[in-house]
Amino acid sequence: MYNAIFFIIVGILIVSYIVSRYLDFLNSKSRNKNIPEELKGIYDEERYEKSQKYGKAKDRLSFISSTFMLAVILFMLFSGGFNYIKEFAASVTDNEILRALIFFGILILVSDIITLPFQWYSVFVIEEKFGFNKMTVKTFITDKLKSWLAGGIIGGILLSAVVWFYLKTGNMFWIYAWISVSLFSVFMSMFYSNLIVPLFNKQTPLEPGELRDAIKEFSDKAGFKPKNIYVIDGSKRSAKANAYFSGLGHKKRIVLYDTLINDLTTDEIVAVLAHEIGHYKKKHVAINIVSSVIQSGIMFYIFFLLVNSKELSAALGSDDISFELGLLAFGILYSPISGIISMLMNILSRRHEFEADAFACKFGQANGLISGLKKLTAKNLSNLTPHPAYVFFYYSHPTLYQRIKAMKNEQGN
Repeated sequence: MYNAIFFIIVGILIVSYIVSRYLDFLNSKSRNKNIPEELKGIYDEERYEKSQKYGKAKDRLSFISSTFMLAVILFMLFSGGFNYIKEFAASVTDNEILRALIFFGILILVSDIITLPFQWYSVFVIEEKFGFNKMTVKTFITDKLKSWLAGGIIGGILLSAVVWFYLKTGNMFWIYAWISVSLFSVFMSMFYSNLIVPLFNKQTPLEPGELRDAIKEFSDKAGFKPKNIYVIDGSKRSAKANAYFSGLGHKKRIVLYDTLINDLTTDEIVAVLAHEIGHYKKKHVAINIVSSVIQSGIMFYIFFLLVNSKELSAALGSDDISFELGLLAFGILYSPISGIISMLMNILSRRHEFEADAFACKFGQANGLISGLKKLTAKNLSNLTPHPAYVFFYYSHPTLYQRIKAMKNEQGN
């Protein structure tokens, strides 16, 4: 029979769904608000209407896919489906590490497969209709296979380590698991662009020329050595543009999408780059890593307190203690805490974005950055008037209006 934890899990899932859908509803309604004076002229009438339709199309798909997944999870809970998968894994092997790998491998793979129609529709219907998709069917399939392979290898190694520590180190397992996952996170922060990105995209050093010269000139002024500036072939999949900073120490690199180079002027690209250098100078990457390590430590400690609870496994239909079911149940129970931490991290991230913008302004790049952000917003059909509650919970960046206002204040305008 269902215990109290079972109903708490169901309650968390339903409340989370309702809150998410309500925030989506508020954000959708907010698209019709009057555009602030600072943002007027970004869209002409035709493109503004297109941005509205694009947002509504994504909202509809999000509603349908999230409702479908909630129904699937509730079905699995009430039918004891998770316990059936656990019993199947146990029938295959007595090895506890292999059992965990089979259990979570089935869950993750089946979950991704049943959501494939939604992923397909997003790419080949919505993104295609609004002129963003550049991905072929072949690329879509190979990307999916590569992500399964990479995820299976990386996730399998981490899960195996956590289960091994659980079996071998007793009450110390959460500390060893925390250290291992933290070291892996730091490793990936340093080598993600070298190891993972090449599986999906080509990265080539920025060629000599006007843009590289302009970047070098600014970098010298800002005290940043641009040894690793790469161009990534983002146009292989999407017309959207971006840039990001990754890595630590001698592995740090700035990556510019080829679409960014095509869409912005040299001055605007240098301004975007100034923003990314601002993240490095303000040590935002290191702060994010430390924050992530602290978060994982909290999570592993709470899991350690609950993992051997028979009630946790019983909530998912097992008569005995199961590491796999305990971990799955814990993941759902922990999700409200995770949501709060994510919200706090978004607040920190938005603060970092303001600081990086201020750094660019300090070097006279405000006008170029504002101009570049406006172009990217128009190019990506972004929402100019997101609802404040939606921004508070979900946005890792301030709104365009907030950023422009802050940069103009930096300039004294």
